[in-house]
Amino acid sequence: MKYTSDERIDTYRKWQQSQKIPINTGFLIEDVRKIEVAPWDHKGGLGAFINLDGTGETNDAYVCEIPPGKQLKVQKHLYEEMVFILDGHGATSVWQKSGKKHTFEWHPGSLFAVPLNCSYQLFNGQGNAPVRYFAVTNAPFMMNVFHNLDFIFDNDFVFTDRFLPEDDEYFSGKGQLWGRKMSVNFVPNTRDFQLYEWKERGAGGKHVNFDLAGNVMGAHISEFPVGRYKKAHRHGPGAHVTILGGQGYSLLWPEHGEMVRADWKPGSVVVPPSQWFHQHFNSGAEPARYLALRWNSWRYRFAVINSDTPVDVSLKEGGAQIEYEDEDRKIHEIFESALAKVGAPCHMGSMVPWCAQKEPGPSHK
Repeated sequence: MKYTSDERIDTYRKWQQSQKIPINTGFLIEDVRKIEVAPWDHKGGLGAFINLDGTGETNDAYVCEIPPGKQLKVQKHLYEEMVFILDGHGATSVWQKSGKKHTFEWHPGSLFAVPLNCSYQLFNGQGNAPVRYFAVTNAPFMMNVFHNLDFIFDNDFVFTDRFLPEDDEYFSGKGQLWGRKMSVNFVPNTRDFQLYEWKERGAGGKHVNFDLAGNVMGAHISEFPVGRYKKAHRHGPGAHVTILGGQGYSLLWPEHGEMVRADWKPGSVVVPPSQWFHQHFNSGAEPARYLALRWNSWRYRFAVINSDTPVDVSLKEGGAQIEYEDEDRKIHEIFESALAKVGAPCHMGSMVPWCAQKEPGPSHK
């Protein structure tokens, strides 16, 4: 290989720029359902990239739109991809060169992962409206590791350990559950999917953690009640927190650094930077639920980017979580102020020491 200059090469960025679609950057996307898209020849639809600061350039996201009654081009690539349906109804077909084709239908709120290096195609099942989906991939990592696009897009290796075409229930939505952990390849509806209590994270929250299609990337859904907020914690880069329901905000800060506030609503996406503390607050009138698409499935370790430090164990015990009694008092004051603006009550009760002090004692006759 010959070089003509001392230019440092970023294979992913060069490929991305060649796609000639919008590239969205920054800290937060207010609503992925509304960002501008442009014709994307590679996909055969319309699209836009999302490269938020918190990814640390380890993974990426994009939005793709399929016109009414149309389908995208057949795709195949050596990077993982998780797909969340934002709007519209349709279907996806998945196959390997020597196996039968699997086709499954989806609708708003559906989530699935494309098995690694399989051929697949998405179809808009509506004749009168576009489909729009949001996807998170590890394309930046994989493209820059191998820096050879033919290897990424024209590789014939078949990952039979991840996808066997003979498995008729692969995309059925059935999975195996271990407590709050689940191995599954298709989630029909993330917005009403059953969640399970996770006391250690606080706020009366519920949770489920997905291993999708045998990927090293994973996903989880969390929900917490009205008038409450979760404990702060930190981890590695690339967790695309996608709001499914509710109104609120997140506070994010590096250790000993200034806080950044990100207000969110359904359709918002925020990615906490690597090892920044972050905390999610429900300041609305209904439970807040989000889907996080990220590095590290619970099944397969990928500790190069995300550490194994438990996010539900206190910093004082070697974990990555700040307990309520150890948080900065101004965090709760900000929450009380946000609730006051919408006339909502605080339900943190005795969970936060200075919240408990404000509650009235027993009445005396």
